[in-house]
Order: sequence, then C-alpha cells, then structure tokens
Amino acid sequence: MPFPYKTVLIIGATSGIGAAMAEKLVAEGSSVIVCGRRQDRIDQFVSQHGSEKVGGVRVDITDHSSIDAFVEKVLSDYSSLDCVFLNSGVQSATRLSRPLEFDLAKFHHEVDVNFTSIVNLMMKLLPHLQSKPYPTGLIVTGTHLALVPAATMAAYSASKAALTAFVDCCRAQNQHKSTKIIEIYPPVVQTELHDWMGVDNGRALGMPVDEFTDIAYEELSRGEDLVVVGSIATESREVYMDLVDRRRRIFDKLAGAMLSRFEL
Repeated sequence: MPFPYKTVLIIGATSGIGAAMAEKLVAEGSSVIVCGRRQDRIDQFVSQHGSEKVGGVRVDITDHSSIDAFVEKVLSDYSSLDCVFLNSGVQSATRLSRPLEFDLAKFHHEVDVNFTSIVNLMMKLLPHLQSKPYPTGLIVTGTHLALVPAATMAAYSASKAALTAFVDCCRAQNQHKSTKIIEIYPPVVQTELHDWMGVDNGRALGMPVDEFTDIAYEELSRGEDLVVVGSIATESREVYMDLVDRRRRIFDKLAGAMLSRFEL
C-alpha cells in the first residue's frame, strides 16, 4: 500500500523506531530527510541510500536557540516536504521514593526531549505543512504509557501524557485543515530507548523493531490518525482498546462542546 506522503522529515532518525521507519519509507519509494544528533549515522544513511533519495540534517532538538535556523534550512533545502515525523525520545527510571537523591535536571531534560522540544517543532513546521494545496501529514510518536503511566518511569510517562494531550488538542483545533495530525502508540519495541536497563536486557525487550515498523506503516498508509500497535503489557488488546476508544469518545464530546464556544 503506497504511503500518502512523498517527502518525509524524520526527527530522531539515527536509531530505533525513527531509523527503522526511515529505512521502510525509502524502500517503499518516499524521499526521506533523516535528522538527529549523530552526524556519523546521518552520513552513513545518506551514503547507503544515495543523496538522490535521502538527505540529512543534524539537529539537537534541546538546543532551542538553534531550532529556527534548523527549520529555515530544512524548508529552504526541501521545499517539497509534505510530512514531518517527530520521533525523538528518551526514557529512564525515576526513583521518587528517595526525594533527596532525585535528579531534577535529568527529570526536566527528559520532559524537554519528549514534550517541550516536540511541541516546538510541531508549531514551527506546521505552518509549512498547512500552506500546501494538497494533503500533508504531521506524525508524532507517543506511547501507551501516556494513558496508563509506568510507576517507575515518571518522567517518561508524564512527558508523553502531556504530549498526547497536546496532540489531541492540536488535532481537534486543526481538523478542518489539510494537514492530518497523527499519533502512534507503540508497545515496548526492541530499540536503544531501553538501554538504561542494560544494553543486553533493554534491547531484548518487546516487539522486534521491523515488525513494529511494518504494522505502523500499514496503518499510516490507510490514513489512520491514531495508530495503536499492541497493548499495555499487562492487558489484552481487547481490554486496552476499550480504554483507548472510550477515552477518545469522551475527548471528542468535550472538544465539540469547547470548540463550539471558541474562535479558531
């Protein structure tokens, strides 16, 4: 099934889900611009696939002073851009039972990577996508833990819950425009995200990344604006999807009431 978009910018494309999705999209015929902090991996990807198919731009999304220059370069070099895939994320355990040992700087950095920096990019890149006279897409990688937090991963769960709330509000306020705002809820996937557990242990957890990518690609190609892969580890998909569906119905009802009294 063909992907709806032809030129895709992927933030967080130097490892994990972002790297796997970049490989998948190139294989399926899309042009891809890979972005991340690791220049060597960007160069390797471009060299592997050829500059006629892919491009690359280094970016540290937590360096807020550089984001305007990054966006300006991307839009100047890739004016045909019709899809942005925001995939950056970090995860760690947060021990809240020992407040004197709690690392506030680390906590806020995780929130910055997973939420604040993603919001910045959404708002900086959305005007370009919405200016196109044809359908465009903005894809954000969320998590099941945005709905059901993991007790030992407070920063990750809280930041992703905030991101999901923001994406929902952004989608509701822009539903009449041509840019589809999409969120993906992955399960645990075998990537570098879990290296804090130990490389051997963390990267062995969950669904193989290529299996996840294939499922997510098919759902994105069908035009879904919420792609839910798998479930919370302790629940069957049927039970979990009931929660997802009920939450969405309640949100849509509340959004309709709020937006009827709100000037867009």
